[in-house]
Amino acid sequence: MSLSDRIKNNHLLWRAGFGPAVEQLGDLSHFSSNEIYKALVKASKKSPELLNEAQGTLDGLVLGVSDLGKMQLSELNADQRKAYQKKLREGVRNLNLAWMREMVNSSAQLREKMSLFWHGHFACRNLNVFYQQGLINTIRENALGSFRDMLHEVSKSAAMLNFLNNQQNKKDHPNENFAREVMELFTLGRGNYTEKDIKESARAFTGWTANFGGDFVFRKGQHDFGSKTFLGKTGNFDGDEILDIILEQKQAARFISQKIYKYFVNENSSDTEKTEWLADRFYRNDYDISKLMEDIFTSDWFYEEKNIGTRIKSPVELLVGIQRMLPMELENEEVLIVLQRILDQMLFYPPNVAGWPGGRTWIDSSTLMMRMRIPQLINDSDELNVKPKSDDDVMMGRKDADVAAEKKKGMKGVPKRQQIYATIDWNAYLKNFEKISREDLIGEISKTLLQSKSETGNDTIRKYADESSRESFIKTATIQIMSTPEYQLC
Repeated sequence: MSLSDRIKNNHLLWRAGFGPAVEQLGDLSHFSSNEIYKALVKASKKSPELLNEAQGTLDGLVLGVSDLGKMQLSELNADQRKAYQKKLREGVRNLNLAWMREMVNSSAQLREKMSLFWHGHFACRNLNVFYQQGLINTIRENALGSFRDMLHEVSKSAAMLNFLNNQQNKKDHPNENFAREVMELFTLGRGNYTEKDIKESARAFTGWTANFGGDFVFRKGQHDFGSKTFLGKTGNFDGDEILDIILEQKQAARFISQKIYKYFVNENSSDTEKTEWLADRFYRNDYDISKLMEDIFTSDWFYEEKNIGTRIKSPVELLVGIQRMLPMELENEEVLIVLQRILDQMLFYPPNVAGWPGGRTWIDSSTLMMRMRIPQLINDSDELNVKPKSDDDVMMGRKDADVAAEKKKGMKGVPKRQQIYATIDWNAYLKNFEKISREDLIGEISKTLLQSKSETGNDTIRKYADESSRESFIKTATIQIMSTPEYQLC
């Protein structure tokens, strides 16, 4: 069965971005998927505007950036340390929201979606906003470029070096954590190297560290300059040479291609024939990410029915996609962070070094019900009376403040920052249905919002929709359809 351009383009925009923006709905039936993809690539070619929330964390502090680069946290007095750590937590919060705004509003959807993928691949949890900002900007700059370049830059980032304890990796006392994770999680996958390879490569990464301000520092006095044997090669290797030897292994291209296939094509299937073809081309193209993604998004098999509407949206994809379809002003933007916490995908706070597992792990009885409530909460400005999991890192130091606020307010409500105050601009959305007859509205809205073939239950939607006017019917039917299990899929 031949699929319409509309279905293909909706599929493409959800997989290569965060779903269609309301302004794009009219284009979905008038352009081919290849034309839409070319537009996505063109919009993502320009270098990204770097996120710059870390600079604001210095406001009110005695120290300047240049001073931070020369000092250690232990050298600050108690008041300076407390103020600095508070600023860092606020900075990570602001960085989170700034990146979400980019995902919602940027025309460079392909770059931001690839950045979200790499954010999970190079998973890193660090309370230092300087480190986190440096890492995410590195990822966004390289998201569609060379995996080789990105691997080298990420491996030298202060965030990753500190998260994986490489500041403790010194001559005569090597720490193997960084070297192990580079191979297991970033490049080769478990079982494709030996314990000796880990030990020898750890020696090559000795002396790799970063200063307080986030700049890479190579400490020669801590580096092991001796001969090392790694993946069958022997020499006086340093860290950069180890990374290049890893990328000489076709297994690295295979590992990345398989992971990207599961994320962007079908999380429930590993098509060996297709992933081997992708890996071969990725390897021969010297790890050019843009060419790999072109191979995927311009292939006929990407648009096979078995790949459409089968992927569970991650919490970030869900939240961003709703905002792209229904443009809104959020009076209380921090509620997006609360929702991330409740739904178990907090930007910059992966559960561990392996990142978010995704797939069916996004859904359980509580998160599914919460996901289906979100459109209603946004439209009704209701209270978000669900208590997020207690994790003071993820709560950015606000755990005590939350407890105090709840005690002050009692059991009847939640702190104000956990309420949703959204003003939706419906105008552009409503225009898409001006020529649709009243009896066909639910079907047309469903085709606009859903990719699953499952029936949404038109009678149920109609039962709970407001039929007092055509406009009210469209609005309420839209919210009802967004509140179905089918809307959780893309």
